[in-house]
This record gives sequence, C-alpha cells and structure tokens, in this order.
Amino acid sequence: MKHKIIFAALLITSISSCKKDFLDVPSETNLTSATFFKTQADFEKAVSGAYAPLRAVYNNPAANNSSAFFMGEMHSDNTRYILNPNFRATIDQEQIGDFIYDAASAISTNKYTSNYLIIARANQILALIDGVDFDAAVKSNLKGQAYFLRALSYLDLVQYYGKVPLHLTPVTTLGETYLPLSSVDSVYDQIIADASQAASLLPAKSAQEAGRATSGAAKTLLGNVYMVLKDYSSAESVLKEVVSSGDYSLLSDYASVFDPANKNNSESVFEVQFLEGSEGYASNFIYAMLPQPISAAEVTTLMGDYGVAPSNIQAISVEAFNVPAPDIIAAYEPGDIRKTASIGYGVAGGKTYPFVLKYLHPHLNFGNTNDNWPVYRYAEVLLSLAEALNEQGKSSEALTYLNLVRERAGLEDISSTEDLQDVIMNERRVELAFENKRWLDLVRTGKAVEVITAYGQRVKADPAAYYYPAGFAPVAAAFTNIQLTFPLPASEALLSPYF
Repeated sequence: MKHKIIFAALLITSISSCKKDFLDVPSETNLTSATFFKTQADFEKAVSGAYAPLRAVYNNPAANNSSAFFMGEMHSDNTRYILNPNFRATIDQEQIGDFIYDAASAISTNKYTSNYLIIARANQILALIDGVDFDAAVKSNLKGQAYFLRALSYLDLVQYYGKVPLHLTPVTTLGETYLPLSSVDSVYDQIIADASQAASLLPAKSAQEAGRATSGAAKTLLGNVYMVLKDYSSAESVLKEVVSSGDYSLLSDYASVFDPANKNNSESVFEVQFLEGSEGYASNFIYAMLPQPISAAEVTTLMGDYGVAPSNIQAISVEAFNVPAPDIIAAYEPGDIRKTASIGYGVAGGKTYPFVLKYLHPHLNFGNTNDNWPVYRYAEVLLSLAEALNEQGKSSEALTYLNLVRERAGLEDISSTEDLQDVIMNERRVELAFENKRWLDLVRTGKAVEVITAYGQRVKADPAAYYYPAGFAPVAAAFTNIQLTFPLPASEALLSPYF
C-alpha cells in the first residue's frame, strides 16, 4: 500500500510538471467539476445523480444483496430467513439475522459506501452552486435537496455505525480522503443543521416535482432526529408543522399506499424511486422475499395474479430473506386489515410460508418490478407525534393522532392512556412493518438487548417455527452478543489510520 501511495505521489508530481497547455485541455469524455458545473442544467443533473445511490441502498442486486431491509428488519424480531442448507452463499445475510457481526459484511459495507457516495455528491453540489448564477428559486430548491440527502445519509450512518467521519466538503487531496471519527453528538448536530437548512430552502410537496425531497420531508427527518435524541418538545413542534401543512393525508386503503399505481401519493413523505423496465432503474427486492427455494411451477402459481409472463418465470434456488417471523404475525390485533395487506402465503418446496405481500404488485418481467421503497410516510409522522406527546405527559392529545392510524386499519379507538407507550410502539411495529423501522425503534427506546435476547431464545428453542428444516438450528454464536451498532467496514479500516 505504501508503494502505491508513493507511486501515486510521483505520478501527480510528474503530471504537474508537464506543459500548462496540455493540462488545460479538457477531456472530451470525462467531465471534471471544473468543466461540468457551469449551468443550472448541470446542477439539476448533479442533484438527480445524488439521489441515484439510494437505489443501491434499498434494492436487492444479486451481486451483494444490499437491500436495507437486512439491517432494518431482518436484524430485529420482525423477520427471518428460510435456511437453505444446500445453498451456502448466504452466510452474510444469515449472520445479520442472527446478530453475529462481521466487519467484512458486503451488506453493511454497501450501506456505508453508498451513503458516503450520496454525501460526496451533495458536498460537490453545495461547494460550487453559489458560484454559478441562475434562477434563485431553482437554486434554493437544488441546495435544499442536497442538504436533505446529506442529512438523510448521515442519519443512516450514525444510527447504524455510531461514530463516523464527517465529510462536509469535497475531497481534493489524498490527505482529505480519511478523517477522524466524529462523535455521535457532532454528527447529530450536523444532521439537524442540514435538515433545518433543507426545510427552509425546499418547497412544499404541492409545489415540488414528484419523488424529490420537500420541506415536509426535511421536517419529518428533523422530527425523526429529535425522537432519537429524546427531544420530544422539538419533535412535537416540527411534526405538528408537517401535520398542519395540509400537504399530507392517509389514504383510505392501507394496501393502496404501496401500489406503484399510487407512487408519491398523499401519504408519501419521501420514497426511493424505481422504474420498471430495461433502463436500469427497476426494483426487485420482492424477489428476495419470496418463499424459496421455489420451483418455476410454484412461482407461476404464486405470481398468477400479478401479470408476469409465464415464459419469463424461473425457479429460484437460493434462500428467502425478510420472511415475516411468527412474532410479527402475532403482533397484529384481530381484525387489523394491515395484516392481510402486508403478509401473504406461498408454497415453496411443497411447504407453505409467509412472505411480505405489501411489495408484490403486477409487473411484466421476472425480477423487474415497479415498486418504490417508502422511507417516510405520513402514518409515521402521526405515530411519532403521538409518541412525542405521550412522552411529555400529553397522553390525551396523543390519542388523537394514534387513533387516526388505527381507524384506517379498521380497529377501535384507544381511549385509555394506560401503558400508552407500549401501545404506540406496537402500533408502529404493525403499521410500519417491513419498512426498516423495527431495529431502530428498539435501539432508540432502549429495548433492543432485552427484546432481541428473548427473541433469540425463542428461535433457538423452536428452530422449526423460525423456518429451519428438520435437523438444523441457529449456530451457537447466534444472539449471544447483541450490539447496538454495526462494526465499521473492514475495507475502510484497512485504509484509514483513524478506524
């Protein structure tokens, strides 16, 4: 590595000694920041590019099974995997579900590097945009989106990894590539600053292009941060601004919220955009969640009502992930319409298993879907507001927002404030099931170790109930060391002197 660094330094020195006119000739095919960021259109393209890595975080490309649900849902008591002893290229995913930590995890590394790619792109935009003259309103909008994306990425990083490097300007030298780890408090301070800036710069949802960050999304992110920091008064204030904006409302039908025909609907605060087709923007995360190994005939039966051309259907012989655990299935109250909208059942290998139904919708080609991924929904705003109010002793007012969500689910209103914290948390669990909220909720409420320890004991006591075939059980190390954050990626630690 030292030899490589020395060689790079020598190469830079030799290039810098070349004739000036050679250096001043811009590349015809590779645009640098000096030649690219010249116009409003350039910055619009750059901001669109800053959103793009979100698809790598939330989708499920076969190369690394990178989808965020592994760390947000399968790393909790909500979902499991269906062990396939004949397919052993799934250790990484299984370890995340079993609370075994590996700094070399491709899944964890992908989340980390994808977030920093967003941050790097946002930094480049923010560093240069004020130096180019164009429409002020457009500029504010673009800056707001960059601040939002940087805040969202740092929130993801600090919640899953704890201390992380805080990059706020473009990297221009080798020495700037690696920074010391910043304290968790300083990262949260920066997130609040960025999200506040975004909220002041961005237009309301009604005035923004569909799918892009809005003032409401930035305020919801701020509310999220304040809930994590237990600053319930600030959370109440900013979340009430979202509610009173008039830009959001619950859809009458829960299942319709996730239907691609209703993308960016009135309940959507922010969602990751995917587009079915051959352009490279399609989603496919549902295909990791289907029961498997599954034959082509069983896939055909399961997909019978979803428009997939039979000639495209293939058998899937790997392993199913994000499979609803018995614990989440039991968490729904009788009559809760969210249960049948969220959880379906399919046959694989002649055996019936549950799977996440809320992301299965009509699509033409096998492995190529049109579903977006919900990051923030208005239902979460209401439940977070109810929690913030309850934590301040305003329990009666909290019931108003809690019951709005319950009524849509077909459930009776809650009238008692007894054990309301537990009631709200269970409501979050079933309303936001399979949306990557459960693990983070357990951590921020201080219940992660207690809940997951008990959950691990149940899994080990009855492996068959948690989708292990006869004769198989979790490895001995599973659930023995519950940590609240993931290790920083080994690939980064090899290069940084600060890890």
